[in-house]
Amino acid sequence: MTVDDLPAVMAIERTTFPLDAWSEGMMRGELADMPRTRHYVVALVDDEIVGYAGLAAAADQADVQTIAVLEKHRGTGIGSAMLTALLAEAGRRGAREIFLEVRSDNPRAQTVYRHFGFEEIGIRRRYYDDGTDAIMMRRKLDG
Repeated sequence: MTVDDLPAVMAIERTTFPLDAWSEGMMRGELADMPRTRHYVVALVDDEIVGYAGLAAAADQADVQTIAVLEKHRGTGIGSAMLTALLAEAGRRGAREIFLEVRSDNPRAQTVYRHFGFEEIGIRRRYYDDGTDAIMMRRKLDG
């Protein structure tokens, strides 16, 4: 992902997360930390950005910052491909475990994360702006 991708990325962000979308300034801040502590990717279909994902990594830990795919492209493997890319990057950076938060009212995403070996490790009560809980998940990475 580059700064040039932000108009398309922000449109997806606002559509996917209408109640707690990141601001463009927040996204620019994430990109400013690439490649030092961040790794962001976009997914293209016919030269159109249809998804994006980001990773934060420091020392032996990494965090999935965000994953979003346009509604009409969900269920096609794009989110899984981006998550696979983030896991690979975390491994390249020496992470031994990777964390994420997922909305408690998003069973589809929870199923994907469990399929990838993430396990629930806790709950962050009222984490999201609308009061929804976040499920904290972790996956250990091979050495």
